[in-house]
Amino acid sequence: MSGPTMQQRMLEAMLPADLAERPVRWQQQKSARTRQRLVESAIDCLVEGGFTGLTTQQAAERSGVSRGAMHHHFATRMDLAAAVVDHVFYRRMELFLDDYLGTVVGANDGDLLEFGTAAHWRSVQTREYAAYVELAVAARTDAELNRVFEPAARRYDEVWITEMIESFPQWQSRWDKMKLVNDLVIATHMGLLLNRQVMGEDRIAQVGKLLTRVVGMLYEE
Repeated sequence: MSGPTMQQRMLEAMLPADLAERPVRWQQQKSARTRQRLVESAIDCLVEGGFTGLTTQQAAERSGVSRGAMHHHFATRMDLAAAVVDHVFYRRMELFLDDYLGTVVGANDGDLLEFGTAAHWRSVQTREYAAYVELAVAARTDAELNRVFEPAARRYDEVWITEMIESFPQWQSRWDKMKLVNDLVIATHMGLLLNRQVMGEDRIAQVGKLLTRVVGMLYEE
Protein backbone atom coordinates (compact mmCIF):
# COMPACT_ATOMS: atom_id res chain seq x y z
CA MET A 1 0.00 0.00 0.00
CA SER A 2 1.40 3.38 -0.97
CA GLY A 3 0.31 5.71 1.82
CA PRO A 4 1.12 9.12 0.35
CA THR A 5 -0.24 8.18 -3.08
CA MET A 6 -3.43 6.85 -1.58
CA GLN A 7 -3.80 9.90 0.62
CA GLN A 8 -3.24 12.31 -2.24
CA ARG A 9 -5.78 10.58 -4.47
CA MET A 10 -8.48 10.51 -1.82
CA LEU A 11 -8.02 14.10 -0.70
CA GLU A 12 -7.90 15.45 -4.24
CA ALA A 13 -11.18 13.66 -4.97
CA MET A 14 -12.84 15.38 -2.00
CA LEU A 15 -11.10 18.77 -2.24
CA PRO A 16 -13.57 21.69 -1.94
CA ALA A 17 -13.45 24.06 -4.90
CA ASP A 18 -12.25 27.01 -2.83
CA LEU A 19 -9.31 25.01 -1.46
CA ALA A 20 -8.38 23.82 -4.94
CA GLU A 21 -7.82 27.42 -5.98
CA ARG A 22 -4.39 28.77 -5.09
CA PRO A 23 -4.63 32.53 -4.55
CA VAL A 24 -1.50 34.36 -5.61
CA ARG A 25 -2.16 38.00 -4.90
CA TRP A 26 -2.27 39.35 -1.36
CA GLN A 27 -5.90 40.40 -1.66
CA GLN A 28 -6.88 36.96 -2.92
CA GLN A 29 -5.04 35.32 -0.02
CA LYS A 30 -6.76 37.62 2.45
CA SER A 31 -10.14 36.78 0.92
CA ALA A 32 -9.40 33.05 1.11
CA ARG A 33 -8.43 33.35 4.78
CA THR A 34 -11.64 35.25 5.54
CA ARG A 35 -13.73 32.62 3.79
CA GLN A 36 -11.99 29.87 5.74
CA ARG A 37 -12.59 31.69 9.04
CA LEU A 38 -16.27 31.94 8.21
CA VAL A 39 -16.51 28.23 7.40
CA GLU A 40 -14.67 27.24 10.59
CA SER A 41 -16.93 29.50 12.65
CA ALA A 42 -19.97 28.01 10.94
CA ILE A 43 -18.78 24.52 11.88
CA ASP A 44 -18.53 25.65 15.52
CA CYS A 45 -22.09 27.01 15.29
CA LEU A 46 -23.25 23.69 13.90
CA VAL A 47 -21.51 21.58 16.55
CA GLU A 48 -22.75 23.70 19.44
CA GLY A 49 -26.25 24.57 18.26
CA GLY A 50 -27.21 22.06 15.59
CA PHE A 51 -28.36 23.06 12.14
CA THR A 52 -30.75 25.66 13.55
CA GLY A 53 -27.73 27.37 15.12
CA LEU A 54 -25.96 27.64 11.77
CA THR A 55 -26.72 31.14 10.48
CA THR A 56 -24.74 33.70 8.54
CA GLN A 57 -25.14 36.19 11.37
CA GLN A 58 -23.82 33.83 14.03
CA ALA A 59 -20.89 32.75 11.85
CA ALA A 60 -19.99 36.36 11.09
CA GLU A 61 -20.11 37.35 14.77
CA ARG A 62 -18.02 34.38 15.85
CA SER A 63 -15.33 35.06 13.27
CA GLY A 64 -15.29 38.83 13.73
CA VAL A 65 -16.17 39.34 10.08
CA SER A 66 -18.53 42.10 8.99
CA ARG A 67 -21.95 41.22 7.66
CA GLY A 68 -20.94 42.82 4.36
CA ALA A 69 -17.94 40.52 4.07
CA MET A 70 -20.12 37.57 4.99
CA HIS A 71 -22.60 38.49 2.26
CA HIS A 72 -19.74 38.79 -0.22
CA HIS A 73 -18.59 35.22 0.45
CA PHE A 74 -21.92 33.60 1.34
CA ALA A 75 -25.02 35.44 0.22
CA THR A 76 -27.40 32.99 1.90
CA ARG A 77 -27.46 30.54 4.78
CA MET A 78 -27.60 27.65 2.32
CA ASP A 79 -24.51 28.95 0.47
CA LEU A 80 -22.71 28.80 3.81
CA ALA A 81 -24.14 25.36 4.62
CA ALA A 82 -22.99 24.00 1.25
CA ALA A 83 -19.43 25.17 1.94
CA VAL A 84 -19.57 23.63 5.41
CA VAL A 85 -20.73 20.30 3.96
CA ASP A 86 -17.77 20.19 1.54
CA HIS A 87 -15.25 21.14 4.22
CA VAL A 88 -16.60 18.69 6.79
CA PHE A 89 -16.30 15.73 4.43
CA TYR A 90 -12.84 16.80 3.32
CA ARG A 91 -11.57 17.32 6.86
CA ARG A 92 -13.06 14.01 8.04
CA MET A 93 -11.08 12.18 5.38
CA GLU A 94 -7.94 14.21 5.96
CA LEU A 95 -7.91 13.64 9.72
CA PHE A 96 -8.61 9.92 9.41
CA LEU A 97 -5.87 9.40 6.83
CA ASP A 98 -3.31 11.36 8.84
CA ASP A 99 -4.08 9.20 11.87
CA TYR A 100 -4.36 5.86 10.09
CA LEU A 101 -1.37 6.18 7.80
CA GLY A 102 0.78 7.32 10.71
CA THR A 103 -0.28 4.25 12.68
CA VAL A 104 0.22 1.52 10.08
CA VAL A 105 3.80 2.27 9.09
CA GLY A 106 5.57 -1.09 9.10
CA ALA A 107 2.44 -3.00 10.17
CA ASN A 108 1.63 -6.51 8.99
CA ASP A 109 -1.32 -7.01 6.65
CA GLY A 110 -3.19 -8.84 9.38
CA ASP A 111 -3.03 -5.79 11.63
CA LEU A 112 -4.26 -3.25 9.08
CA LEU A 113 -7.95 -3.85 9.72
CA GLU A 114 -7.54 -3.61 13.48
CA PHE A 115 -5.58 -0.36 13.14
CA GLY A 116 -8.12 0.96 10.65
CA THR A 117 -11.02 0.16 12.96
CA ALA A 118 -9.30 1.87 15.88
CA ALA A 119 -8.48 4.92 13.78
CA HIS A 120 -12.07 5.15 12.59
CA TRP A 121 -13.33 5.10 16.17
CA ARG A 122 -11.00 7.97 17.01
CA SER A 123 -12.22 9.83 13.94
CA VAL A 124 -15.88 9.73 14.99
CA GLN A 125 -14.99 11.56 18.20
CA THR A 126 -13.76 14.65 16.37
CA ARG A 127 -15.38 18.05 15.92
CA GLU A 128 -15.71 17.35 12.20
CA TYR A 129 -17.65 14.15 12.78
CA ALA A 130 -19.94 15.93 15.24
CA ALA A 131 -20.67 18.45 12.48
CA TYR A 132 -21.29 15.61 10.04
CA VAL A 133 -23.84 14.02 12.38
CA GLU A 134 -25.71 17.31 12.77
CA LEU A 135 -25.82 17.76 9.00
CA ALA A 136 -26.91 14.17 8.39
CA VAL A 137 -29.78 14.46 10.88
CA ALA A 138 -30.92 17.83 9.53
CA ALA A 139 -30.73 16.65 5.91
CA ARG A 140 -33.37 13.99 6.66
CA THR A 141 -36.07 16.66 6.94
CA ASP A 142 -34.56 19.68 5.14
CA ALA A 143 -34.85 19.08 1.41
CA GLU A 144 -32.72 22.10 0.50
CA LEU A 145 -29.86 20.95 2.72
CA ASN A 146 -30.18 17.39 1.46
CA ARG A 147 -29.62 18.57 -2.11
CA VAL A 148 -26.05 19.48 -1.17
CA PHE A 149 -25.48 16.94 1.61
CA GLU A 150 -26.47 13.72 -0.17
CA PRO A 151 -24.23 14.16 -3.25
CA ALA A 152 -21.28 14.96 -0.96
CA ALA A 153 -22.02 11.91 1.20
CA ARG A 154 -22.28 9.66 -1.84
CA ARG A 155 -19.03 11.05 -3.25
CA TYR A 156 -17.27 10.41 0.06
CA ASP A 157 -18.54 6.83 0.15
CA GLU A 158 -17.55 6.20 -3.46
CA VAL A 159 -14.05 7.62 -3.00
CA TRP A 160 -13.62 5.66 0.21
CA ILE A 161 -14.73 2.28 -1.18
CA THR A 162 -12.87 2.66 -4.47
CA GLU A 163 -9.60 3.57 -2.80
CA MET A 164 -9.86 0.89 -0.11
CA ILE A 165 -10.29 -1.76 -2.79
CA GLU A 166 -7.27 -0.49 -4.70
CA SER A 167 -5.07 0.04 -1.66
CA PHE A 168 -5.68 -3.35 -0.02
CA PRO A 169 -4.93 -5.99 -2.68
CA GLN A 170 -5.72 -8.79 -0.23
CA TRP A 171 -9.39 -7.73 -0.50
CA GLN A 172 -9.60 -7.36 -4.27
CA SER A 173 -11.12 -10.80 -4.77
CA ARG A 174 -13.59 -10.12 -1.94
CA TRP A 175 -14.92 -6.67 -2.65
CA ASP A 176 -18.39 -7.40 -1.27
CA LYS A 177 -16.96 -8.61 2.02
CA MET A 178 -14.72 -5.56 2.29
CA LYS A 179 -17.74 -3.32 1.79
CA LEU A 180 -19.60 -5.27 4.44
CA VAL A 181 -16.76 -4.80 6.93
CA ASN A 182 -16.64 -1.10 6.08
CA ASP A 183 -20.39 -0.66 6.58
CA LEU A 184 -20.36 -2.65 9.81
CA VAL A 185 -17.62 -0.48 11.31
CA ILE A 186 -19.29 2.78 10.24
CA ALA A 187 -22.72 1.78 11.54
CA THR A 188 -21.41 0.39 14.82
CA HIS A 189 -19.27 3.41 15.60
CA MET A 190 -22.06 5.87 14.90
CA GLY A 191 -24.37 3.87 17.13
CA LEU A 192 -21.81 3.76 19.92
CA LEU A 193 -21.18 7.47 19.64
CA LEU A 194 -24.85 8.42 19.77
CA ASN A 195 -25.49 6.12 22.74
CA ARG A 196 -22.30 6.96 24.61
CA GLN A 197 -23.89 8.75 27.54
CA VAL A 198 -26.34 5.93 28.15
CA MET A 199 -23.99 2.99 27.59
CA GLY A 200 -20.92 4.33 29.34
CA GLU A 201 -17.29 3.70 28.50
CA ASP A 202 -17.08 0.10 29.78
CA ARG A 203 -19.91 -1.16 27.57
CA ILE A 204 -18.59 0.79 24.61
CA ALA A 205 -15.15 -0.76 25.11
CA GLN A 206 -16.68 -4.26 25.16
CA VAL A 207 -18.61 -3.64 21.94
CA GLY A 208 -15.43 -2.22 20.40
CA LYS A 209 -13.52 -5.39 21.22
CA LEU A 210 -16.33 -7.51 19.78
CA LEU A 211 -16.32 -5.45 16.61
CA THR A 212 -12.57 -5.97 16.20
CA ARG A 213 -13.01 -9.74 16.58
CA VAL A 214 -15.85 -9.84 14.06
CA VAL A 215 -13.85 -7.82 11.55
CA GLY A 216 -10.93 -10.23 11.99
CA MET A 217 -13.20 -13.23 11.51
CA LEU A 218 -14.62 -11.80 8.31
CA TYR A 219 -11.10 -11.17 7.02
CA GLU A 220 -10.05 -14.75 7.78
CA GLU A 221 -13.06 -16.36 6.08
